Amino acid sequence: MSTIYPLVMGRQAVIATQHYLSAAAGARIFAKGGNAIDAAVAGTFVEGVVNPHMHTIGGEAPMLIYSANARRVVAINGNMIAPKRATIAQFRALGKDLIPGSGLLAAGVPAALGALITALSEFGTMALAEVLEPALELADDGFPMHVGLCGEPCDGGEQFQAGAGASLRDYAERFLTRWPSSAEVYLPGGKIPNPGDIIRNPALAGFFRRLLDSESAAKGRGRKPALEAALARFYRGDIAREIAAWSDAQDGMLSESDLNEFMTRIEAPASVDYRGVTVFKCGPWSQGPVFLQQLRILEGFNLLAMGHNSAEYIHTVIESAKLAFADREAYYADPEFTRVPLDALLSPQYAELRRGLIDPRHASHDQRPGDPVAMHALRETAAGQSRPWGPGTVHVTACDRAGNMIAVTASGGWIPSSPVIAALGFPLGTRLQTFYLDENHPNSLVPKKRPRTTLSPSLATRAGEPYLAFGTPGGDQQDQWTFQFFLNTVDFGMDLQAAIEAPKFSTPHFPSTFYPHSAIPGVLRLEERIDPQVRAELAARGHTIEVRPPWSEGHVLAVSVNRAAGLVSGGCDPRGQAQPVMPAQVVGW
Repeated sequence: MSTIYPLVMGRQAVIATQHYLSAAAGARIFAKGGNAIDAAVAGTFVEGVVNPHMHTIGGEAPMLIYSANARRVVAINGNMIAPKRATIAQFRALGKDLIPGSGLLAAGVPAALGALITALSEFGTMALAEVLEPALELADDGFPMHVGLCGEPCDGGEQFQAGAGASLRDYAERFLTRWPSSAEVYLPGGKIPNPGDIIRNPALAGFFRRLLDSESAAKGRGRKPALEAALARFYRGDIAREIAAWSDAQDGMLSESDLNEFMTRIEAPASVDYRGVTVFKCGPWSQGPVFLQQLRILEGFNLLAMGHNSAEYIHTVIESAKLAFADREAYYADPEFTRVPLDALLSPQYAELRRGLIDPRHASHDQRPGDPVAMHALRETAAGQSRPWGPGTVHVTACDRAGNMIAVTASGGWIPSSPVIAALGFPLGTRLQTFYLDENHPNSLVPKKRPRTTLSPSLATRAGEPYLAFGTPGGDQQDQWTFQFFLNTVDFGMDLQAAIEAPKFSTPHFPSTFYPHSAIPGVLRLEERIDPQVRAELAARGHTIEVRPPWSEGHVLAVSVNRAAGLVSGGCDPRGQAQPVMPAQVVGW
């Protein structure tokens, strides 16, 4: 198929990001001799400056890395933890039956910085000063405002105008009336900037310099100890005290000891083999294993024979997603606190039982988790409730000719959800909202527990060699959109760009991860580009069809490496051109 964007190919390295300035930062790092991990860390830092409505350093950054030196894949658990004061009893005493979606009550320990510096220390080659330089320059000197952040252009006299998207236009009133520290950075002069206006964040630049001062003071001890010194200042030094004081002043629950005790974990990822490809995902503290459960279910079908985006194909894929996400709701949580039967959930025997629940002629409208311990196809459960979630995440992915690959899905610390810390230039994340205030739910709130997150980077190897790294923003839809990209590549033989651009679909059938956790059973969202006859056939099978704009389902980014050919490739999603988000960018050479 012809594509809007060309497939980007090169010989040395490639990086794909949400914003062109973060891709440029990665290219700058590659030009200085850095590897894929160095470049992706630099790109993610820049994303936290130029796309603050989607991610800042106050949020989270789960990632998967293939290390060419170690010849293995690792997961870095870049997820926040709940404060010790955050208990179900405490929220009930405040009159809450759900954790709110914004404000400091939903704030936990910021995990992104720990994850990024851990990745740099263990798998990168550069100093923090080198990879942080592009982000520091942009915070200090400023960056041109883009329409994804500020919204559609307005006339110079307009103070603000409410809208329906996730732009400054939509939350300007909140900044001006309640969060002056946010207004000072993002609404200079009390007005919404127009595209091309320069936005500076001197407090964030000062924060970056403080990290670099700590690194510089310890550089005589070596690269890793110097990086650790920067981390120590954030989690156990004066910056930790400032974060805790800000939380207290805003009636939050985060304390200095919560930050002091935080540790970033390097973990073994979950994985399954599918048609000669080994796919890796983060553990069940993320939603990532739903991708693997779907692969297990669908390996029993001949998808190629069904035909790409036929009614039979879409029906089968979406019904497998409903089953996998039902198990997510029933079992997934931080495995340090909740027993998650992951081996059983990913076993071929359990997949065979679940596969038998797919009726080829009728759509399901119930939530149907199974019992992987007793090996029963179904388990009795109550249906949940929730809401969809808009763009609020970035993805950065990179690879190099040596075989290093990295997928970072960073999010949280959104400026619409939490006020900017005046002295530091970034807000705290609010992912505690994904916990349930129900002691019987696997993802129930417990102090020091990590909330189950939608953030879900993906990485794959073939015959033990690095192959693919990919991901997307999109909340609960992440592992639906990337799943289709993967099937397009592996089952249907499309190149990265064609696989990204192909028409996509999704369902909000299951309970949403985010406040207030509502489900829309039976709904199937299809891009308008999918054949009308296919849409009619799916409706006849009982799906409630919602036709979406032709370029609306997903913002997938992907890179691939072929070491035998000495070739790297990258693809990005043109869907950003049709929506108020920053179009993605790929740089390779």
